[in-house]
Amino acid sequence: MDRLETMRLFTRIVALGSFSRAAEQLGLARASATQSIKQLEARLGVRLLLRTTRQVTPTVDGEAYYHRCVAILNDVDDLEAEFAHAGGHPQGRIRIDLSGSLCRLVLLPALPRFCAAYPQIHLDITVSDRHIDLVREGVDCVLRFGGLGDVPHVARRLGQMSQVTCASPGYLQRSGTPQTLTDLAHHRAVDYVAAASGKPVPLEFVVDGTIERRNLPATVSINSGEAYVAACEAGFGIVQVPRYHVARQLDEGSLREILPNWRPPALPLNVLYPPGRQLPARVRVFIDWLEELFATEPA
Repeated sequence: MDRLETMRLFTRIVALGSFSRAAEQLGLARASATQSIKQLEARLGVRLLLRTTRQVTPTVDGEAYYHRCVAILNDVDDLEAEFAHAGGHPQGRIRIDLSGSLCRLVLLPALPRFCAAYPQIHLDITVSDRHIDLVREGVDCVLRFGGLGDVPHVARRLGQMSQVTCASPGYLQRSGTPQTLTDLAHHRAVDYVAAASGKPVPLEFVVDGTIERRNLPATVSINSGEAYVAACEAGFGIVQVPRYHVARQLDEGSLREILPNWRPPALPLNVLYPPGRQLPARVRVFIDWLEELFATEPA
């Protein structure tokens, strides 16, 4: 394994906290990964990683070496991508993170068009709603809903996703269909727990141009968008989600929209990427394609 490949392996181990997961991502045997890091530590004359039965963490020297490796690997990737782009053929890997529903219902159905246009780009897609340290974890870009707050990344707005309030027919048969916001006093919700705060997100309704929030009692709390909708279908209460996420259920009747006169505010969707360096050509064309996709697809 050459030095750049060893650096890439080392950064993956630090980001993932695991020899096995890093080796799997890079298509290596775990024994080979372990031997390569031992040789690296011997060559440098310092210990880079602390290993326990449960996790792998960098030493002080390992942390410093990690940040230098990330900078070097980014520069190498940018250099190669720039020359590939000069030939009109962006290439290389793009690591993307986004929510499960957005991946399954929006990105993947449209992705063949991107892959046909850029056959030399390989996409590594991970699905989560958690906070991502893009630089530390080696992720090129993430797609996230909602307000950004004080994020240490560059953000580009992709669009506004319309939302609906809905419940299952079974729940509405038992509890009645609310006709006004006042009626919600007699209803229950499925609590969606935000990854950033760890707290349930209240229901929101636009009333005469302002947003009113309602906190309803809940039997279950969930931190997954897919499970959130499934709990609603199972009759646990009211949810609010982007319309694309429940379009099929609304068409089939397994969910029903309620309170259409006071819909939730549209949800901003942004793509985030690391600041401080030139965006590689492969990532630039992907983000441009995302902007085009969300500009042409129905909200």
